[in-house]
Amino acid sequence: MTESFAEFRESFSYGTRSDLSFKFLKSLPDAEAAEFLRRLLEEVGETYDTGDIAAIIDLAIDAQIAGYRPDPDRPSRWTYTDRPFAPLTKPLAESRVGLLTSSGHFAEGDDPKPFGVPNMTQQEAEDRISEFLREAPILSVIPRDLPANKLRVRHGGYDTRSTLRDHNVSFPRDALLSARDSGRIGDISERLYSFPGATAQGRIKQLAPDWAGQMHEDEIDVLLLVPV
Repeated sequence: MTESFAEFRESFSYGTRSDLSFKFLKSLPDAEAAEFLRRLLEEVGETYDTGDIAAIIDLAIDAQIAGYRPDPDRPSRWTYTDRPFAPLTKPLAESRVGLLTSSGHFAEGDDPKPFGVPNMTQQEAEDRISEFLREAPILSVIPRDLPANKLRVRHGGYDTRSTLRDHNVSFPRDALLSARDSGRIGDISERLYSFPGATAQGRIKQLAPDWAGQMHEDEIDVLLLVPV
């Protein structure tokens, strides 16, 4: 089977070579993608002698930035010009902090079962990303003191390998616990929250008031938002 270079690039984004760490290749023009791959192979060759992979990582990060950089001639429809920021009413060291992430975390035994499917795999979530993008998100409630080995994550829109190795990559509960123990924040809400952010933005707006009311019941002073 013959394949164009454009088809090759696009195959990394929910295609035959799906690897969400490299789906940015779909957004790069052919010339930029080809130069990235040329330099990537060059740096791999250098690593044979140096053993230093930092240049490879830097190259990939720079290419991701280029691939995801917004086109100034195509304004995003998700740009918001005003935000309901509110000043703190007391020092952070006396405040109760909550956590809301779009990382897709949930507690073992409390699977949100997207589309009614129990134990959906990460691969199936990636394969059904277009369905997630049309559906309302499911908010998961995660106990603050849940053991780390009871945390689960599923998200069709990003590569979860890093967060599976360390959940704090996208669900920074331990960082909040450390801040509390050192006195930098006053307390942490007993209920933490997460949902898969690859979802219908309009439906998030519809659900947001109910979510906010739920968190208001937790008497949260500050809510840490972690987008993924």
